[in-house]
Amino acid sequence: MRTPSTDRLLAHVWIVFAAINVALMWFLPGQETVPFHLVWISLALVYGFTTWPLSWMVAALVAVTTTTGVILAHHAAVGEIRWEETAEEPLMAVIFVVMAWHVHRRHVLLHEMRRIGEAERDRAHRQELLVRLASHELRTPLTIARGYTELLRTTHDDPPTLADTAVVLDELDKATRIAHRLVTLMQLEQQHPVRPVDLDTELARIARRWAPTADREWSCRSAIGPTRVNPERLEAALDCLIENAVKFTAPGDRIALVGRRDPAGWTVEVIDSGEGIPPETVSDLLAGRPGRPTATGTGLGWAIVDAVATTLDGRMTVGGGPGGGTRVGLWVPEPAPPGPARPEPVRAAPADGPISLTSG
Repeated sequence: MRTPSTDRLLAHVWIVFAAINVALMWFLPGQETVPFHLVWISLALVYGFTTWPLSWMVAALVAVTTTTGVILAHHAAVGEIRWEETAEEPLMAVIFVVMAWHVHRRHVLLHEMRRIGEAERDRAHRQELLVRLASHELRTPLTIARGYTELLRTTHDDPPTLADTAVVLDELDKATRIAHRLVTLMQLEQQHPVRPVDLDTELARIARRWAPTADREWSCRSAIGPTRVNPERLEAALDCLIENAVKFTAPGDRIALVGRRDPAGWTVEVIDSGEGIPPETVSDLLAGRPGRPTATGTGLGWAIVDAVATTLDGRMTVGGGPGGGTRVGLWVPEPAPPGPARPEPVRAAPADGPISLTSG
């Protein structure tokens, strides 16, 4: 690591090296070409590897130009070399000045890049604190507002009040989900350890957890097997996909979690039998920047899924068409583990909940 002390040490080593080569130039008339160029090359190298004040650079340039120039002029005067060879002296000085100018520009650019990097890190840190604080502070008033709204519904049974409070509860739920997703996005920037997980069991657990929340025909079939992921991150991404599937389906529609493995990796998809997604919307989602608002929402859920896919070196997959349902999921590159082939999926009846499971 470069420090002022190492800069001084390199400068002292160069002075000794340059002095030796200057002495060789004096005592080897007619053969001074090699030591002459070694003096200038070593000066350029040391200046490039260190940060010299302007006064040091000027002093070194004057000293080298003077000493080597005097020796060359003396050798030309006594007939050891031709006078044309002394032209190298001003040319080398000019080359060094040009090189020093470029090194100075490089130092200025690196300093500016460090300044911009520090400012960007500080801005990102303040933004993260703001989002965390805002999300945290929003939870309490949202919870209180929901409690009072539900209390109002229990004390008034007239249809207009029930209809109005239902709208209020729906909007409060939306605000709560947005606050939760903002916190999730901030957490995705942190390092989370991965561990071996039986993905088939994990998908079945997620499907069971969602089954009571909506009147849908739920199913889960997977033959991925063990893999290394962070289950909390994967669950956050799948929750966003399942929430969208619930949003764009009606009671009685089908929602399935499907996991499969191929030689290149594994895929987890959320498939629904809802209204489908137009092809132009698919293109816009895949080409757009994750996190920007979309025609169907804030875009935070899409950003969460994209971030999880990126951390796994994978990508999002979107398919389906209008009237034909939607398939949205994650593809993660991972070669199949060595060993015997996995058995064909066997349909198993769940112990509880209205959900059909197929596990590997």
